[in-house]
Amino acid sequence: IINQRVASDRFRNSLYLLVDVGQQPLAGNLSRWPAEEIQTGAADGGWVAVTLEPRAGERERHAILRHYRLAGDFHLLVGRDVSDRFQVQKLIIDSLFYGMGITVILGLAGGLVMSRGLLRRIDVINRASRQIMAGDLSRRIPREGTGDEFDQLAENLNRMLDRIEDLLEGFRRVSDNIAHDLRTPLNRLRSRLEMVLLEDPDAPGYRAAVENTIDEAEELIGTFNALLRIAQAEAGSRREDVQRLDLAELARDVAELYAPLAEDRGQTLTAELTPGLMVDGNRHLLSQALANLLDNAIKYSPEGGAISMRLTHRNGRCALSVADDGPGVPADERDNVLKRFHRLEWSRSTPGSGLGLALVAAVARLHEAELTLSDTHPGVERPGLTVTLTFSPCKE
Repeated sequence: IINQRVASDRFRNSLYLLVDVGQQPLAGNLSRWPAEEIQTGAADGGWVAVTLEPRAGERERHAILRHYRLAGDFHLLVGRDVSDRFQVQKLIIDSLFYGMGITVILGLAGGLVMSRGLLRRIDVINRASRQIMAGDLSRRIPREGTGDEFDQLAENLNRMLDRIEDLLEGFRRVSDNIAHDLRTPLNRLRSRLEMVLLEDPDAPGYRAAVENTIDEAEELIGTFNALLRIAQAEAGSRREDVQRLDLAELARDVAELYAPLAEDRGQTLTAELTPGLMVDGNRHLLSQALANLLDNAIKYSPEGGAISMRLTHRNGRCALSVADDGPGVPADERDNVLKRFHRLEWSRSTPGSGLGLALVAAVARLHEAELTLSDTHPGVERPGLTVTLTFSPCKE
């Protein structure tokens, strides 16, 4: 039976060996009893892994065998040649070893390439930063157009640099404007004081001259206060005073304050305010901005003109507008009138320093509100001006 099974095993994986009491092989395909691993007199046990002598022209073989002790002190080994399994195991181990080696090499190479790329892009930012620190404020960090984190960082830094450049340009412009626009009233103030000193203190014009000097000084103080409020709004130094505000209530208070002034000029001031619209903001700065808008509207509207204040709500946004019947602002000048000390030619004859709309623009930026200027009556000779502040989010 053993010899038949050996002959019928075409893959030659089955192993058999039957020996007598003297370990002489009687049947099977093993040439000898593997005495080193399995002792003849041992009790029947489990499977044992052994290494077999290779056949002629073959490599070393591995097998698992089980020992059976038969009657008459005969012994039988039954097993399986597992050399293929060992080869597969060795192949897997070798593959893992070489694969790990290749992975480490590729990882190091990839890390080197990536680090060189990162260092190159960081070096670009460093070079641009050094040029900017050297005084070239127009320098910007180039982007590669990949949209990755470095491009996003470059875009944010460029926006920051644009903002810094605008602030520095505004500071320079303000300094020039202060030197130009305040020099005349200061010289006039000094001349008036010198003339007062030359006059008799009891002269009729002495008191009038002193009163005019006080008015001139008051106007200068108002200009400096306006500049200070603009600087505070642009620097965001009043963010700590932000609170939940009812826009309708705030606008109504300002409208009631300026209603007598409009009435003195024969003008009508109407307020159409949707109640209960709430925003987060600085009450003092928003009140000052609305006051500036109403003051300009009353100042530049003709006698008998109409001034309106409206507050509407749509799609989570609040629009607060002030409209007048004045000469309006040309479309190509609307960006300029938001700058400090900029005044249109026809406004030179009216009192003012050109800081009203600049403060409104600064307050709008502080509250992240959209500021728009448009014609009240498009297509007519005196189109008027409508200034709109749009707040978002705005809740009822």
